[in-house]
Amino acid sequence: MNPTRTLKSHTQSGNRTVDNQSVQRRGANGDFEPYQDIEKTTVQVSPSTVRTTTRTFGRNSDGAKTLLQVTEEEAHTLSGGGSNVVRTTSNPDANGRLQLVQRQIEETKKIGKDAEETKTTVMLPSINGDLAPAMKTEERRERTGNDTVISQKTTLVDDGTGKWQVGEIRQTTTRQDGKGKDRTTEERVSRPDADGKLGEISRTVTKDSENAPGEKRNTVETYSVDVPGSTRDGSLHLVERATTAQSTGSTGQQTTARQVETADPGDPASGLRVSIVTNDTVRPGPSGARATQTIQLRDSNGDFEVVSVDTSKSDNTHAVQVQIAPSAKPIAPAEKAK
Repeated sequence: MNPTRTLKSHTQSGNRTVDNQSVQRRGANGDFEPYQDIEKTTVQVSPSTVRTTTRTFGRNSDGAKTLLQVTEEEAHTLSGGGSNVVRTTSNPDANGRLQLVQRQIEETKKIGKDAEETKTTVMLPSINGDLAPAMKTEERRERTGNDTVISQKTTLVDDGTGKWQVGEIRQTTTRQDGKGKDRTTEERVSRPDADGKLGEISRTVTKDSENAPGEKRNTVETYSVDVPGSTRDGSLHLVERATTAQSTGSTGQQTTARQVETADPGDPASGLRVSIVTNDTVRPGPSGARATQTIQLRDSNGDFEVVSVDTSKSDNTHAVQVQIAPSAKPIAPAEKAK
């Protein structure tokens, strides 16, 4: 693999924040040369409005910096607890002029004391060149009791005749114990078959636990109707299990070990076997934090081979963090738009 290096910077002045990311790769002469740059500018226009502009640059055949894409987002937080977000994406044409290629409109509103609803419309260029709705999503999130959040997200697609039909339904249930240390999330995905009948095609069960301070464990099991090396039989089967264990030592060093078990396409009936092993180490220090990630894959002989080693450092002692599981999206009276 061609080694790469990523440099990140974060600056803030008043209501303006700038985040830059520069990816460099090793050139023919052995030195690192620019490959891709992402410049993100966020402006707090008012207490309820945030405007974000993201510009992505690449390099042409002569090595000159070239604009590839511009994304602009304006998010408004409403007094009633909802929000409106408009996100546009533009790409340069052959002459370098920006052309609008996508607009996304997202509206979130409270529909009850512990429930909210988000409707999103994605607009793409039509045959006439104008932007027209191409996909819609409707998501409802509700908290039932103090420890359970239920959500259902329905994706609607244009069937080509101007009519909307269900393309996918994603149902998620998150349960958390009273102490907040153990959490279970179950996600079911249903899609229509060739006859238009909805059927469950996958299920994911995520379990998070904290055995002791600084010791966390995360397990994700994925079930699917598609098993590598087998034909569908109409039932869900366990096809992957990812286990992550995280611990923090007395010096602040954080260690994370992750392994992924997958089905063997050559012998699907044999069950799961470990195919990927990842180890992360974060060492804090007085001048900053250093992190190292090593990824190993099982080769054709059944042995594990190192395929990637990634190192990073930061002048912020708290900047390098490892999170083994995503946080459940809360339902708050005034949730900030992303």
